[in-house]
Amino acid sequence: MTTTQAAQTAQAPRQTSAPHSMRAITQTAFGGPEVLRLAETDRPEPGPAEVLVRIHAAAVNPTDVWHRATGGLAGTDLPPVRLGWDLSGTVEAVGIGVTLFRPGDEVFGMPRHPVPAGTYAEYATSPARHLAHKPAGLDHVQAAALPLAGLTAWQALVDTADVQPGQRVLVHAAAGGVGHLAVQIAKARGAYVIGTASAAKHGFVRSLGADEVVDYRTADFAETVTDADVVLDTIGGAYGPRSLRTLRPGGIVVSLASPAEAALAEEAERLGLRAVFMAVEADHAGMREIAAFAARGELRPHIAEILPLAKAGAAHELSQSGRTSGKIVLTTGL
Repeated sequence: MTTTQAAQTAQAPRQTSAPHSMRAITQTAFGGPEVLRLAETDRPEPGPAEVLVRIHAAAVNPTDVWHRATGGLAGTDLPPVRLGWDLSGTVEAVGIGVTLFRPGDEVFGMPRHPVPAGTYAEYATSPARHLAHKPAGLDHVQAAALPLAGLTAWQALVDTADVQPGQRVLVHAAAGGVGHLAVQIAKARGAYVIGTASAAKHGFVRSLGADEVVDYRTADFAETVTDADVVLDTIGGAYGPRSLRTLRPGGIVVSLASPAEAALAEEAERLGLRAVFMAVEADHAGMREIAAFAARGELRPHIAEILPLAKAGAAHELSQSGRTSGKIVLTTGL
């Protein structure tokens, strides 16, 4: 973040919420970024095994854009919708039965996925075990950028693909929100990491630890990359079938963008390979692993832009432009 960005964020005007109320981004229709509105609404209360978090920062993810436009998994007949999953903040109150946290604890996490958790707000409730203690070495903006993208990369590379030292890992869209964290996680696991990115982003991807970077605009990765053990496909479409050509026998393509078609899975099996689709899940143990990586300095999110909560629509415009590297984060000013 530049000094100018920090000043703009710190000086962003805000209204003080009345007791037991809060500011939150809401929408009453599906559509473009313009449907997002800042509103005053009731502050939630934590139920059993839940905590109430005073949110300092919340990250924007591509899935947020999809849900805003289409309703996502909720369908198209259920507005109003409260977007957001990623959060970093301070525990304000705890519900009955919570033993992991107490008021004042700094936490971060990805509550309730795939149901929107409403973290584009000053407060949100979360099941206690969907959170973890915020790493001391990260501020709230950095911590908010980690949960959804970091858990996705962790669950794909570690839980699903079981990346081992010396393996060759190909990460598509290596400069993106998930991709730039996946490069770091694979590298920390001892892998040889290859990323795909536009030429302008090669320096950034190499700074994350990538051993090779392929310009997808001028080279065919399916011809350039060979003997990969793991491919992380964050793009979908033709990338899945083409990625099979980069794998050695026994290799795996983990798709995050769309369920692997039966034909792709069958072709992979015929070739002695695997192709699977993975959806990220709330995961206390995974969050603790991510926190440990971050505390050791092995995992650092790149913050592309920081905007105040009221600028959620502008944040979505940036996200869907596809031109940013790393993560976009909203701050509440609390």
